[in-house]
Amino acid sequence: VQLQACGGGLVQAGGSLRLSCAASGRSFSNYVMGWFRQAPGNEREFVAAVSYSGTATYYEDSVKGRFTISRDNAKNTVYLQMSSLKPEDTAVYYCAGLRGGIAYYARKDKYEYWGQGTQVTVSS
Repeated sequence: VQLQACGGGLVQAGGSLRLSCAASGRSFSNYVMGWFRQAPGNEREFVAAVSYSGTATYYEDSVKGRFTISRDNAKNTVYLQMSSLKPEDTAVYYCAGLRGGIAYYARKDKYEYWGQGTQVTVSS
């Protein structure tokens, strides 16, 4: 599976962005899909994940109520809708695919496939 993320950019605090991640190859619906982010000098951290069918979603506490993850298995695409953005959301955002089970949704070491990252910058 190859992942291609896009949709990043520069936005003012309080604004919105939608990230997309398109997957090539078959069996997209067999993967838990997640979004992670990495700010300069920081570790890559979990942001959100969505189950195989899209019925279950999981979020890091600081983005709950502001970010929404979703997927369209017919289009092999996962999305991250980000609203009420804050300067501390500034980071490179990565999509990733996990086949090892939903229980590992927040474990970056368990994800097998990663996109190239897309920069999100939130100005104050």
